[in-house]
Amino acid sequence: MAMSVRISPLCRWAGRTVSSLSAGHRREVGLSARRRLMCTSTGSNLQFRLDERTAHSSLDLFKKDTGIIYRMLGLDPSKVQDDPERFRDWAVVFGDKKISGGRHYWEVTVKKSQEFRLGVAEALMSRDECVGTNSSSWVFGYAQRKWFAMTNSKVVPVTLVGKPDRVGILLDYEAGFLGLVDTEKPRIIHALRARFGAPVCPAFGLWDGELLTHSGLEEPAGLN
Repeated sequence: MAMSVRISPLCRWAGRTVSSLSAGHRREVGLSARRRLMCTSTGSNLQFRLDERTAHSSLDLFKKDTGIIYRMLGLDPSKVQDDPERFRDWAVVFGDKKISGGRHYWEVTVKKSQEFRLGVAEALMSRDECVGTNSSSWVFGYAQRKWFAMTNSKVVPVTLVGKPDRVGILLDYEAGFLGLVDTEKPRIIHALRARFGAPVCPAFGLWDGELLTHSGLEEPAGLN
């Protein structure tokens, strides 16, 4: 059984790789702004789009806000509409639905990307941090041709996966379960356990290529 190890959180910040942020860069987003975030979902067959207000300036949304593409240079941050929901330093975007209960399933198609993260994060997560580097986000990532699971900067290798073009994410809020799903079998490849104490959103990090989300899907039979 793979043991968790603690490593420096590797995220792309303003076009380069860094290990951490200084305390002066961490700012909390006001609760009043957070309350503007979409409706809350507790039922099945969750359907969401990507929330442009949260998207870092290096990410372009396409296909009716269901996909993202990474632009190395990105937009000049001064030309992006200022919004307290937006990720300022990290190439991250949230889905536009908050989840406070239930069991939900969605899939992601990966195109020409060698570095990305998929999972969920608390809607109130600081926009000055990267998904996976804190205790309010849970992700499966791919980098350096290897998969891993990550939360609070603790990384666990995920083996025997390869690099599928399409994967699934299964969330059971009450059970505290987040699973990475092989869509061809289908089967649970790896699972993260958590105690969700606040509404979460689908969360995505991307540092090259494209991701396309597929929501409103039935959960495949046989996933436990």
